[in-house]
Amino acid sequence: MTQIREPERRSRILRGRPYSLDEFASKYGLLSDQAESLFTRFGPSSIELDLLMAAKRRLPVRQDRPVPQDRPAPQDRIAE
Repeated sequence: MTQIREPERRSRILRGRPYSLDEFASKYGLLSDQAESLFTRFGPSSIELDLLMAAKRRLPVRQDRPVPQDRPAPQDRIAE
């Protein structure tokens, strides 16, 4: 008898920090079903989802707060 094999599921490498579904939806002003569909198809990767939304020309409606280590170091001002 022939055995039917299930296709192997390939896991994707997570790029960037993961979004929560609510965070992704609120950042781009998406309805929950829209956000869930994209989240399911493309995963929680912030880099992947941000690139996807840029390709769709959807700008964030809410800006993320900068992470402290991402801020540039203050420059010393030279007195003139």
